[in-house]
Amino acid sequence: MREARLVQEIVVEDVDRVGVVADISRLLGDMGINLSAVFASVVGESVRIHLITSSQSYARDALRDAGYSLRERDVIVMELPHHPGFLCRITEALARRDLTITELYATVPEDGDMGLVVFSCSNNLHALQLLRGR
Repeated sequence: MREARLVQEIVVEDVDRVGVVADISRLLGDMGINLSAVFASVVGESVRIHLITSSQSYARDALRDAGYSLRERDVIVMELPHHPGFLCRITEALARRDLTITELYATVPEDGDMGLVVFSCSNNLHALQLLRGR
């Protein structure tokens, strides 16, 4: 397991339209910025796209320059072994400390042995200390 780290996630808010994720991924891809994690959700006529990239500052600036409305927020990012119950161990540890998970998304390649987990909770700094064993 890699150490948990605090990252500024980019959250793009836009009108939901066909191709918005394609436009954003093309913009970042053309700049040589890799996407590590993406989560998109539609609420009514709006879309929220959460991004963790290989270069958050360049991605943020490029998206703003392209006219996208965005904000940044702290999230915890960590790689976990892809074994049954491993996410359960982490989330139970947070629950024992009364840390409520407010958002979580994860991805694991089909044949991979590590997965990327991105989440925020009621106290990210406390969660970070807990996960780092401090």
